Amino acid sequence: MNFDAVLIAGPTASGKSALALALAQELGGVVINADSMQVYREAPILTAAPDARARACVPHLLYGHVSALDAYSAGRYGADAATALAQAQAMGRLPIFVGGTGLYFTALTEGLSAMPAVAPAVRHAARALVDRIGPQALHARLAERDPVTAAQLRPTDPQRVARAWEVLEATGTPLAQWQRLKGRPVLAGLKLARFVLEVPRQTLRQRIAERFAAMADSGGLEEAVALLGLDPDLPAARLLGLRPLQALAAGQMSRQDALTRAITDTRRFAKRQMTWFRHRMSDYNWINGVESNIITIISDISA
Repeated sequence: MNFDAVLIAGPTASGKSALALALAQELGGVVINADSMQVYREAPILTAAPDARARACVPHLLYGHVSALDAYSAGRYGADAATALAQAQAMGRLPIFVGGTGLYFTALTEGLSAMPAVAPAVRHAARALVDRIGPQALHARLAERDPVTAAQLRPTDPQRVARAWEVLEATGTPLAQWQRLKGRPVLAGLKLARFVLEVPRQTLRQRIAERFAAMADSGGLEEAVALLGLDPDLPAARLLGLRPLQALAAGQMSRQDALTRAITDTRRFAKRQMTWFRHRMSDYNWINGVESNIITIISDISA
């Protein structure tokens, strides 16, 4: 092989975890998580994390190593990924990073900005403000003080608008300016085989629907109930399907309505993932996630 690590990105339900497992078995690899929800230990079913059978086949790292009560960040992922890389190298195994979080792949290949620490009081004040006046009104305020960052954000995205506001409040420096201060990539200096899985839209929609229905019936509902009361400001609160399933458990939604809402939300999320990949990862090898044989492609790259 003429590469030191493999990166496999793809939207939710694209089959990337199974593909990474097959590749790790073929090449003697370690599967390393690059998905922001699969880091949480409380929801392995809802996040479709590799199960015990997959983990028994080859080593898996950075799955379920964080509590949902923890405000985990991309910066911390970068540090954890560097540790996982060192572990894989110490085992003499090929590191295979797989997931659907574009920002994690940025940490791996480009490096992330050294973002400032924000005091909890400032963060809570920003969240309270966006709740009180709405994300669009806060976006308008942000545009007056930090037009560059505001232009990069959707006015209807409360999480990112509040984040930009809190950084500006805490430091006096626009978020966009902080973002230009890139850190060292986790995989700096390594030769990489980089892939994005693309699945036909109708096939992906069907997979999402089937998989979520199966999740709800095989423990996903119980996971959602166990996370009742989770602080909505925590990253884990954005877990797909969490709120509809909690509403189902509380008798506020029918099963069909809860599944429909969760499936719709997941499909929209997959669309956003693909938009990120097209804009930020166009230089990766794009392969058909249904028809392509990545092992053959890897062999061709190695030749």
